[in-house]
Amino acid sequence: MTALSWQVMRVEIWSDVVCPWCYIGKRRFEQALAGFEGREDVELVFRPFQLDPTAPSGSTMPVMEAYARKFGGEERAQEIIAHVTEVAAADGLDFHLERAQRANTRDAHRLLALAEREHGPAVQGALKEALLRAYFVDGRNVADHDTLVDIAVGAGIDGGRAASMLASEEGSHELNAELDEARELGVTAVPTFVFGGRWAVPGAQDPEMLLRALRRTAELEEAG
Repeated sequence: MTALSWQVMRVEIWSDVVCPWCYIGKRRFEQALAGFEGREDVELVFRPFQLDPTAPSGSTMPVMEAYARKFGGEERAQEIIAHVTEVAAADGLDFHLERAQRANTRDAHRLLALAEREHGPAVQGALKEALLRAYFVDGRNVADHDTLVDIAVGAGIDGGRAASMLASEEGSHELNAELDEARELGVTAVPTFVFGGRWAVPGAQDPEMLLRALRRTAELEEAG
């Protein structure tokens, strides 16, 4: 018998596609899930958060420059990038932030919502992984519509459907509502994991801690 014998446990991860700790946290959650007895009964859904909602929609900025502005200079930016790259490597991720271009992520989030709504959590998860890789490893512009369509197709989404959605305002109202919900829930740092709608765990926690959260949620779900 699995830990969840009668229903699906939903885990929501509030995150952004340009957040290094969100990619690290995703990997750590995957490690935790691999050790969870009821993993077949877990539904993972990604929810939106914008690290920089004021980023221009029509232009990008090298991450080094963005970090230097935010953290007080190029030297400090280099230290932060070196640290997060080292941490990522320990979790099997090959960051290349020297290539990364900081961009507005609204359209990426609208595309992720489309994926979950029309194709389900598995396709949304594949798209999320592809977007993170595009940004952190390949240095692609995750605000550019042609790039987003190409990434969507690779994740199993019809290119015409993705292009038409991106060319419109479809999903904008829903995105705004979810971003408002994040604020109402007190999500101020990402990733934030919400287990079964019961409690939130902020930060890229170690796999062991995330596994404990999965098991505790399963116990509560079983108890009703």
